Amino acid sequence: MARLADYDTDQFQNYAKGRALTEQQLQTWIDAFRAHLPDQRPLSGLDVGSGTGRYTPALADAFGPVIGVEPSVQMRDVAEAQSQHPEVRYLAGSAEDLPVESATADYAVLLQAWHHVQDQPRGARELARVLKPGGRLLVRSGYRDQMPRIWWLEQFPRGPEVDASMFQPLHEVIGTLSAAGFRVRTFGMVQEPSSGTRAELLAQLRLRTHTVFTLFTEAEQEAGFRRLEELVAADPDAPVPAISQPLLTLERG
Repeated sequence: MARLADYDTDQFQNYAKGRALTEQQLQTWIDAFRAHLPDQRPLSGLDVGSGTGRYTPALADAFGPVIGVEPSVQMRDVAEAQSQHPEVRYLAGSAEDLPVESATADYAVLLQAWHHVQDQPRGARELARVLKPGGRLLVRSGYRDQMPRIWWLEQFPRGPEVDASMFQPLHEVIGTLSAAGFRVRTFGMVQEPSSGTRAELLAQLRLRTHTVFTLFTEAEQEAGFRRLEELVAADPDAPVPAISQPLLTLERG
């Protein structure tokens, strides 16, 4: 799989600001994860592809100690600078090479990270290795045949098409994970609340921290932002529509 983004060169500088979650959005995802995790506490968790730690401290608050595994040195540095949580550690590694002993994690999450895994069969085997029997794997990702409607993306020429090109169909992802010993528990949609106003979203998007921007031509970016600026100027305080996002949950055999 071709590498989609190099987070050590420029994206790390603005990623936390450009991809910031509101408290309501973050709580919505934590509640969604809670519905698929065992009731006992604490749980030992892995945030694989933790980036700047958008979710990691909240996972620790909700469920117990978490290890954030992230290959980008710069993204880990940002995560560590932003939050000194007593139950969070950030380690160098990737889905294919997890720096964790076998059968020690109660759950693992991949939150908008699976499409960045270069060797997915190997990553699936590693995830199965580090999870305890019965451990849960929660994958928040796009799927080519299950793409949500994203208001701002529809303003860019070929926006939804280019976005979908980064992802596999759902059945291929399930096939890879099943081959490593996982079984599907659920697949459903999570209604992510609005990120705020159109003006606020435009300011974030101008930082170009979404991977899809690396696949647009300059002309497509210019056309898309011109369209967005016109729409925002007409009603800057209008809320951005909520989005239904897919969540796949699996269990290690």
